[in-house]
Amino acid sequence: MCEEKDKTTQAAEPVDLIKELGLLAAGTNFKSDYQYIPIIGCVEGHMVLASDNKTTKYEHLIPQLIMVEENPDIKGLLLVLNTVGGDVEAGLALAELIASLSKPTVSLVIGGGHSIGIPLAVSADYSFVAKSATMTLHPIRTSGTLITADATFDYMRKTQERVVDFIVAHSKASKLHIEEKMNATGNMSNDVGTILFGEDAVKIGIIDETGGLREALGKLKELSGENVNK
Repeated sequence: MCEEKDKTTQAAEPVDLIKELGLLAAGTNFKSDYQYIPIIGCVEGHMVLASDNKTTKYEHLIPQLIMVEENPDIKGLLLVLNTVGGDVEAGLALAELIASLSKPTVSLVIGGGHSIGIPLAVSADYSFVAKSATMTLHPIRTSGTLITADATFDYMRKTQERVVDFIVAHSKASKLHIEEKMNATGNMSNDVGTILFGEDAVKIGIIDETGGLREALGKLKELSGENVNK
């Protein structure tokens, strides 16, 4: 009976990984030289969000990214983003890890890559966005108790600079253009910022190219030195 229970548990593990983390596990019949990581919903940071929120937990992604770097069988990483944004520090931490990987990385924005999703998208070596996808640039937000002191606003300004500087360092967009779009007042009816559609994000240099899964996978294989025509 114990042996049968162990087999059932082992068989369920790949399914659990797909359900909980969106990963194609080693226990499935799927074989690939590349790791695929989805970033969906809200990027959850130090605070646990309500159970009715669809979230990507940064503590789940950190070991996956380390595995990509350490596993000699993995040739590259494809990030698939459909996110509303989320925790700034968690998002930047993940973006810094992705940017520091020695293996080729490609990102693909489908649906939306809003807020902190933009640094995550540009952290890859090459980025794609679907034509129908949107990306929102806006100033840093905060929630909860706010102490209205100069130090508080200075910290928020510096945090926003961290985000802008990361985007500038990992994309073709200029700092002046990003800040202009981020602080625009005429684009969003009840907010400050700019909603960029897929081609708009490419035009201002945030994203490299419009495309979908085929293009993203093709670019990843190209970057890894694989002959995509064979």
